Amino acid sequence: MPEPTKKDETPNGEKESVATDSSEAPMPTPEISLEVSPPPPDKDDDATTNTPSPPPPPEDANTAKKLSIELPNDSIHVSAMGRKDSVWSLGDGQAPEDLDKPVDTPPLSSLLIERPQGGSITVGGDISFVAKVEAQDLLRKPTIKWFKGKWMDLASKTGKHLQLKETFDRRTKIHTFEMHIIKAKDNYAGNYRCEVTYKDKFDSCSFDLEVKELEQSQSVDIRSAFKRSSEGHEDAGDLDFSGLLKHREPKQDETPEVDVWEILKSARPDQYEKIAFEYGITDLRGLLKRLKKTKKEEKKSEAFAKKLDPAYQVDKGGKIRLVVDLADPTVELKWYKNGQEIRPTPKFIFEQKGTQRILVINNCGLNDDAAYSVAAGEEKCTTELFVKELPVKITKEIEAVKTTVNERIELECEVSEEGAQVKWCKNGVEVPTGPRSRYRVKSDGLKHWLIIDDASKEDTGTFSLMASGGTSEAKVQVELKPLKIIQDLQDMTVLLGQPLKMHCEIFPGNVPGRWYRNGQLIQSNDRINILQRAKNHRLEIVNSTIHDAGDYTFVPEGYTQSLCAKVHIVDPPRVHLESLNFPDNTVTIVAGNKLRVEIPISGEPAPRVVWMKGERVILDSGHRVRAETFPDHTSLTIDIAEKDDTGNYKIVLQNEAGEAGASIKVKVVDIPDPPEVPLVTEVGGDWCSMTWEPPIYDGGSPILGYFIERKKKQSSRWMRLNFDLNKETTFEPKKMIEGVPYEVRVFAVNAIGVSKPSEPSKAFVPLAVTSEPTMLVVDDVTDTTVTMKWRPPDTIGAAGLDGYLVEYCIEGTDDWRVTNKELTEKTKYTITGLPPEAKILVRVRAINAAGASTPRTLQHSILVKEVIEPPKIRIPRHLKQTYTRKVGEAVNLVIPFMGKPRPKVSWLKEGQTVDPTQVTIRNTDCDSIIFIRKAERKHSGKYDMKVEVENHVDTAIIDIQIVDLPGPPQCVKIDEVWGGNVALDWTPPKDNGNAAITGYTIQKADKKTMEWYTCIEHYHRTCITITELVVGNEYYFRIYSENMVGLSEGATQTKDSALIVKEGMQLKNPEYIDHDFKEPPKFTQPLINTFAIAGYNATLNCSVRANPRPKVIWMKNKIAIIDDPRYRMFSNQGVCTLEIRKPSPYDGGMYSCKAINDLGDALVECKLEVKVPTQE
Repeated sequence: MPEPTKKDETPNGEKESVATDSSEAPMPTPEISLEVSPPPPDKDDDATTNTPSPPPPPEDANTAKKLSIELPNDSIHVSAMGRKDSVWSLGDGQAPEDLDKPVDTPPLSSLLIERPQGGSITVGGDISFVAKVEAQDLLRKPTIKWFKGKWMDLASKTGKHLQLKETFDRRTKIHTFEMHIIKAKDNYAGNYRCEVTYKDKFDSCSFDLEVKELEQSQSVDIRSAFKRSSEGHEDAGDLDFSGLLKHREPKQDETPEVDVWEILKSARPDQYEKIAFEYGITDLRGLLKRLKKTKKEEKKSEAFAKKLDPAYQVDKGGKIRLVVDLADPTVELKWYKNGQEIRPTPKFIFEQKGTQRILVINNCGLNDDAAYSVAAGEEKCTTELFVKELPVKITKEIEAVKTTVNERIELECEVSEEGAQVKWCKNGVEVPTGPRSRYRVKSDGLKHWLIIDDASKEDTGTFSLMASGGTSEAKVQVELKPLKIIQDLQDMTVLLGQPLKMHCEIFPGNVPGRWYRNGQLIQSNDRINILQRAKNHRLEIVNSTIHDAGDYTFVPEGYTQSLCAKVHIVDPPRVHLESLNFPDNTVTIVAGNKLRVEIPISGEPAPRVVWMKGERVILDSGHRVRAETFPDHTSLTIDIAEKDDTGNYKIVLQNEAGEAGASIKVKVVDIPDPPEVPLVTEVGGDWCSMTWEPPIYDGGSPILGYFIERKKKQSSRWMRLNFDLNKETTFEPKKMIEGVPYEVRVFAVNAIGVSKPSEPSKAFVPLAVTSEPTMLVVDDVTDTTVTMKWRPPDTIGAAGLDGYLVEYCIEGTDDWRVTNKELTEKTKYTITGLPPEAKILVRVRAINAAGASTPRTLQHSILVKEVIEPPKIRIPRHLKQTYTRKVGEAVNLVIPFMGKPRPKVSWLKEGQTVDPTQVTIRNTDCDSIIFIRKAERKHSGKYDMKVEVENHVDTAIIDIQIVDLPGPPQCVKIDEVWGGNVALDWTPPKDNGNAAITGYTIQKADKKTMEWYTCIEHYHRTCITITELVVGNEYYFRIYSENMVGLSEGATQTKDSALIVKEGMQLKNPEYIDHDFKEPPKFTQPLINTFAIAGYNATLNCSVRANPRPKVIWMKNKIAIIDDPRYRMFSNQGVCTLEIRKPSPYDGGMYSCKAINDLGDALVECKLEVKVPTQE
């Protein structure tokens, strides 16, 4: 960067030009690129570099990642450049007088084992600072931050001048953090700080950097001072016009001494580029700056108070303002571009501010790079506009390639602009791309390719693509054709004594090789044969032994690659059950005892033993049941045997040679389970009969018999009823007290012992049966059923009554049939499924716990034939008159009737069959239901119901009326208006809602408010006189009709209004036109340029007037500010405020406020600069 210069002061109080000249050009936006390559080596041999700590080893540097962002240009003021002994710093560095003093090294902390040391460097040199942290006791990587001064975090400033790297040595467990400053500038001097944080631990270290100036030469050669290198580095000048000369090295021809300054002073601005090209000057920007500083005596212009500057510069896509100040504001002004007059367009905007005339050029492009002039009358002033093209950046990096000889290599890279000039290099040297070259270059839009059709070993290297805005590199590695393994060696498992054969197949063929076992070379002998045929290689061992097991390797000659396989020699496992002395391999154990069974086994390698019971695996870590394995035998242990342990146990032996298995049976015997709950089947006066089911589990031994016990229910003492085993599952206890409840239980006995008692039976009472039922009569008879009724027995007894049993038989037979499988507690029962016209006899028994009573038999037979009963409709009282419902309500009518057999029911509506889709009708034996889910007016009418039983008929009529709201009246008109009275007349509505009109409701409304008020309700006539109307008002009237449902939904309004006038003069109201308050947005108070202090809130204010209320949008650099927590926006009574919370230098820029409504929009702008306070 050139040294900063002070702005020229304008004499006589003239205003400064709005256009920004080359000396005040802002620093370009930092370029961000992700790099994985190590930092470039120091190319400046003349610069003095002081590196306090050694750089990291190459292998660590290659893996270090870094982010590259250019440091901001914090150039010092020109007044400070005059003091060679001064030091410039943005942070709290050392005072100049303290630089010579030694810096005290702080004591070693718990984190930093090596601290960065301060140093000095000349401008353009490189320096590195290293900090090391021991990670012996750290669980994760510590966090490190580098600062300049108090607040500037250097992590966001990394770039081509500053690089941060991190490496970790796994052997020494040390983290190394490095900060590299490359090609230092004078403003890099100052105090730096390194902070390390790990959880709650913290350590920091401060160090200083001194940047010394280079010695300035006394003589200045203009051509050498403004020449750039052919590579076009950024630090060669501010404005690079060498884009056209980038690929052309300047010729070193000897030219005669020429005073270029005199030529430039007398030349026009549009000839500067031609003169610079002729004399080899490529840094036109520095040339223009030096020309501007040269004092020239200009003739005082009569038309211009201030002319255009000789030249201006703007970035591509930017905006520039060309300003002239007129001495005579009335003179006619014209602007020209390359001699052609400029007309106002969205690109070229003319502005006027006092005596200033401004030309604004928006979105500058390369075609805007031209000579501009302005003519005021007869006078003209000219300037040159230079448009700086943005650097071409790499948007997609080249990918590394690894291939073999004779393959095609294609390297692809993508840049930011189409048609950009790029250069391909190999190992830093440009690759030849001529017609006979092996390299071909191709481009399509943003993409560029380097193609090598037939790769060779010499193509290995680092290929790079260089553009004006960056470089992308990738490594290409070309190797020989690899060894191709067609068939690899296979791991083998061979039985002891069997032949061993190993085979492999490789390409290329005819490559000899050697065989190794466990790293030892194998030689051929009588037992081992080594064979090779073309690409096939074989190793054969006739009779394998246990020593032949191991790792086998085949190594082809000339290659580092080898083929490996493992060979195992195995012996099948065996189980030796013949050593057991148990018959049929069955082990019997009494429950509760301990069982241990040991079984010998063999096999090589030692087999894996698995004990299983069913699908469950028995583990060696089991608590009660476990299996253990030893080198020569396996055992099964059951500490406390239970009945669930009975079953087959399977032993499975597995090794690489095979699998073997065997099974043993374990039988656990125990006392039986208790029998099932006994069931008392019959009860007498002092005895009962009981039965039970044997126990589910007999304990592994046959059941020998049972013991039976009984007790009174209220007692707790059981009494045994038999002392000899009862071998049957039935028993009859005797000698019980009648009327006392008893319970019984059973014990099962086997060879092991007596089981636990069964659950007690259901309590029973030894009682006698009841007496017979009474008053048995016939209740109803049909063609297939007979209904009987009776009364309970006279004597029931203490046992109670459980139910009744009904039986019948055909007359003349003794075959009594039970009709109810389950007892009925009711004293009425219907016998179904009888043959028609048959004669039957019926009897009924009473049943209790003691059994069935004596039957009660009907004295005479019953003829199974239904009796005819004439039909009769029993209409409910509310249906004997018209049944009324509203539209939308449900209709559900139940009409009962009588008749036997089941009557036939039919419905008609107005003589027509009822539509089942509209009306639902359900019929039962005793009633008929008519149901309408949602009534409509079409459902109204008379419904005829007809009930038939053979030749007997009964009818009824149901009248249903569905009503709805009526329609509005027809033709409401004003008959006469006199005084404060109005006579109205109307006709009834066409639709009365299927109900009589019961009245009308009349309402009035004043024409001014049109608020309706009810005059009268429930009015029956069709004409009315409305009285007591206010004189001077004008009224409208409307009328609602009314029936039993309610008022009509709508009303009929009079077409004309009735004006109640006062007799005499009439007032004619003047016409009034409302004022239109709408207006487009207009800013009454614009935004003003503001200077803010970093860290302190700043506000921008303006005021706008518009109707309707406009929408306000705040923008920064023409980008809308939306949902950004750093900004707060207010708008109150047209005053718009934007608050910027704690701004930083990055918040500076052009802020604008835009107001928009339906009628238009308005925009105001201002410039905000954020200054960082300097600390003295």
